[in-house]
Amino acid sequence: MRDDGIKLLKNKFFDKSKWMQFPRDVVIGHGVTGQLPAICEDLGLGTSVLIISGKRTWKVAGEEIHALLEADCTVSRFTAEDISLDTLKKAEEAAGNADFIIGVGGGRVIDTAKIVSFNQDLQFISVPTAASHDGIASARASIQTDSGSVSVAAQPPIAIVADTAVIATAPHRLLASGCADIISNYTAILDWDLAFRLRGELVSEYARALSNMTAEILVKNADLIKPHSEESAWIVTKALVSSGVAMSIAGSSRPASGGEHKFSHALDQLAPGKGLHGEKCGIGSIITMYLHGGDWEGIRTSLKKIGAPTTPGEIGISEDTAVEALLMAKNIRPERFTILDMGLTPESAKDLVRMLSRE
Repeated sequence: MRDDGIKLLKNKFFDKSKWMQFPRDVVIGHGVTGQLPAICEDLGLGTSVLIISGKRTWKVAGEEIHALLEADCTVSRFTAEDISLDTLKKAEEAAGNADFIIGVGGGRVIDTAKIVSFNQDLQFISVPTAASHDGIASARASIQTDSGSVSVAAQPPIAIVADTAVIATAPHRLLASGCADIISNYTAILDWDLAFRLRGELVSEYARALSNMTAEILVKNADLIKPHSEESAWIVTKALVSSGVAMSIAGSSRPASGGEHKFSHALDQLAPGKGLHGEKCGIGSIITMYLHGGDWEGIRTSLKKIGAPTTPGEIGISEDTAVEALLMAKNIRPERFTILDMGLTPESAKDLVRMLSRE
């Protein structure tokens, strides 16, 4: 047999490198703040640390951390009142002589620590005092600008130390907001699938599966999410860390941010200061799940069980503003294609917002 017509496959060099960064140590449980000195020693982070906290979170956990570390480290403190460009500049100056950073607080403080550590090329440890959104573990940070909230690439934490005894004392509204943020992963991955089918956007199956599983865990355990319960704090914090890891695998916030997040960011501009991030994402997720033809009523039921809002009115936002946010969502991060980019009419947007109040 002649082989003239046979084309041999040539060896092709496979070059698809990707840099994923994950936390090395994740410690969640009762009283784990006391393990910080051992964690810092284990990671070999250095002997000079800047603690970034808020005024309230300094008293909640910052003072204890200062006392724990001062025997072996030079400890300095920076108070983050907001996450403005001015605050970030001052925090970077405060970090000038630090070997590493510890962020102690909620989303604003942790995001400040992320951005400062990224810009200063320092490692940072995330010590959440509330489980209000998945930023405690992700490599993304949100910063407020004149045009609203902007998501930027930042430094993922090298370690997460989540003391459930501390987190359980935070207002339940914060925990419920964190739950809503995770539950909205359901619709984020549906939007990702839609972008794959219509725009050819690459989807990470690993990140997609992890994000979906994380949302399922919270929906199945919605009855267990109670105010000031350490078990609740443990369940939600684990889910938030898992969601952050999914984003690290994907190399973007795609597994946890779709049309519901664009709706939330539109509300940031139209009604600044109204509602928590996760609360707005939860409401947006009910709407986008309806548009996807999924179990939007199941999402609404789960949110109600955990004590999260399901209508704009519950967070002080009018129906007209919610309608405007739905129509405006396509202009938020236009490169991120979602179900809200498909061409909602003003009338259909009104119907969707009215639907939220129907029993």
